[in-house]
Amino acid sequence: MRICLTLARHDALFPLAAVPAAVPLLRASRLLARRRRSADLRPGQRLAAAFHELGPSFIKLGQLLSTRADLLGEELAIDLASLQDRLPPFSGAQARALVEAEFARPLGTLFASFDETARAAASIAQVHFARTADGHDVAVKVLRPGIAEAFAGDLDLFLWLAVWGEQLQPALRRLKPVEVVQTLAEIVRFEMDLRMEAAAAAELAENFGGDAYFRVPRVDWLRTGRTVLTLERMHGIRIDDRTGLLAAGHRIDELLGRAAAAFFNQVFRDGFFHADLHPGNMFVAADGAIVVVDFGIMGRLDRATRFYLADMLLGFLSGDYRRVAEVHFAAGYVPPGRSVDAFTQACRSIGEPILGKPLHEISVARLLAQLFEITEQFDMETQPQLLLLQKTMVVIEGVGRRLDPEINIWALARPLIEDWMRHNRGAEAAARLGLETLTDLIEGVPRLVRSLGTLVTDWSREGVLLHAETLATQAAHRARHLAIVIVPIWISAAALAAIALSLLFRQ
Repeated sequence: MRICLTLARHDALFPLAAVPAAVPLLRASRLLARRRRSADLRPGQRLAAAFHELGPSFIKLGQLLSTRADLLGEELAIDLASLQDRLPPFSGAQARALVEAEFARPLGTLFASFDETARAAASIAQVHFARTADGHDVAVKVLRPGIAEAFAGDLDLFLWLAVWGEQLQPALRRLKPVEVVQTLAEIVRFEMDLRMEAAAAAELAENFGGDAYFRVPRVDWLRTGRTVLTLERMHGIRIDDRTGLLAAGHRIDELLGRAAAAFFNQVFRDGFFHADLHPGNMFVAADGAIVVVDFGIMGRLDRATRFYLADMLLGFLSGDYRRVAEVHFAAGYVPPGRSVDAFTQACRSIGEPILGKPLHEISVARLLAQLFEITEQFDMETQPQLLLLQKTMVVIEGVGRRLDPEINIWALARPLIEDWMRHNRGAEAAARLGLETLTDLIEGVPRLVRSLGTLVTDWSREGVLLHAETLATQAAHRARHLAIVIVPIWISAAALAAIALSLLFRQ
């Protein structure tokens, strides 16, 4: 009832209107609530305002729902993406006490100085600046007191509502509301343990170890625990501050090129990307390097998904809609019983209006959002990892357009994608993959033979007497497994030889 009353005050009850069982509750809420003046706001803006009033868990839910254009529509999703995760800070004295409780030591033994004024305050944690005894400036992130218990209660409520929503409105099951809540719970679980964020920062830094133009703050592991994260303090200009960047002598086209390359490398090269790249988390250092902070929300893409994504994007950018459709079927995203021709037509209906625009107006994030919107027609299942990527693309495109509306950030990354495809999807890559598979199979043969010897030894040690026919049966069974391994080895060897010959004669 409290949720409904808050939504009613903001004239944002429309998401529940599709659930017949909720109609009496909606009527009562409209009668009891004093509606605020919001006629000049779009529905998504009203819903965002209601979520902000309902508190941290609803802010996180709104941000997650902003990735679901297939569920809410593109305009509503964009409005929810504007939800700012900002809350009033808790006191500096509380922050000091929480740090001391985490390490069971006086604050003075950890830091030479500690600024009790919070420099940033979000729903889960806030940041203070400090200096270590050896003179290093650091940023200390402290978890809000009692936030884990508050989120646990709200997440239980969200799950209860999602389960009832699926039962009362079966059409919602395709959109997986229970899975959405479970995804939110997993994100929050990681954010509640700041050691996980520290590990994410360390992994991202390792991936870009040799890159002079992409920088990740170092983790101070000695001053990091479950509720406290200490990172190297970074300095720079917010990436959306065009005036400040130009005044500092930076070239916008160079910065966008570096940002595009960094994001491409995260997504395609590493399969591990920063999924919360709003302007407050991206800065430009004095030497022009892109600096990122806040690693609570990260995304992962396995190799198969990266191949699908690259094939799909290049298919759209080249106008090969048949290829786009075939990629979706090959990935299993569209059930095999659906029509490839019909899906090709649907892809064309999405691509032509977008890709027919001037290059600087093309939005890959919008293309992905519209692709997800046709999921119901073709029984496509939601892909959570791609929704998180699409949300990040929306933010990055927005930053790029604010810096220079005439430059398309994806056009800058296209040569990198094509080169990556040649290296990972061409004939040479196929030969390399075949060699790796062959090596794995060969290495597996000795293990299989040793396992047979180990089995016989164990039986002998335990004093188990086996009849000769039993031993013969066991040996024949193992021999069949050995054949299963050896036959693919010869097939793989023949395939590698054929690939090598074809490459030789092509040259």
